[in-house]
Amino acid sequence: MLRTPIVIVNFKTYPEATGEGAVKLARLIFEAGEDYGVAVAVAPQAVDIYRVSSRVKVPVLAQHVDPIRPGRNTGWITPEAIKAAGAVGTLVNHAEHKIPLDQVAAVVERAREVGLSTVACAADIEESRKIAGLGPEMIAVEPPELIGTGVSVSTAKPEEVLRSLRAVKDINTGIKVLCGAGITTGEDVVRALELGAEGVLLASGVVCAKEQKAVIQDILRGMRGR
Repeated sequence: MLRTPIVIVNFKTYPEATGEGAVKLARLIFEAGEDYGVAVAVAPQAVDIYRVSSRVKVPVLAQHVDPIRPGRNTGWITPEAIKAAGAVGTLVNHAEHKIPLDQVAAVVERAREVGLSTVACAADIEESRKIAGLGPEMIAVEPPELIGTGVSVSTAKPEEVLRSLRAVKDINTGIKVLCGAGITTGEDVVRALELGAEGVLLASGVVCAKEQKAVIQDILRGMRGR
């Protein structure tokens, strides 16, 4: 189980966070998390999960996993495989890798079977409500139109965050709700926490920053309430 409040950095397929770049960035994030006493996790590409998990103590999530069992499934990714590679959980249903609700349910179930955490992404209040009924460990509220814009959901759509959080908690108080989409500064994080979020999921704001260390430090200061 992942600790909260938490900062999760999704590496996507950015070249800055591929191969040795993934290890370097994961180490920077882990060390900053240790310095600030804030829980952190990273989500590298599947091919970098073992590379990162074997060399950095940071919790590692997969970006996607398929709801299948080991066997004749060429090109698919099993929960067992990412766990063997060192992952402690997986993202599910990211806006850039959407899957039908029944598959979200299957991923959550398969992940639970093998002991993996699940961070499911939801585009809006209605999807947050539906996914909450499936029982993932966390739900990240991520309006797709704000992803990669530098405009945070906690600033642009605070009411959306509040209503999504209430919708989730009405169904399952044990699910942690995160803010995603457009988080780039510590102030964005402060606003997210003030709205009741229990962490943030972000990507380009850190990965593509010219000064990655300075940005992640600012984010972590926000997590500590500055």
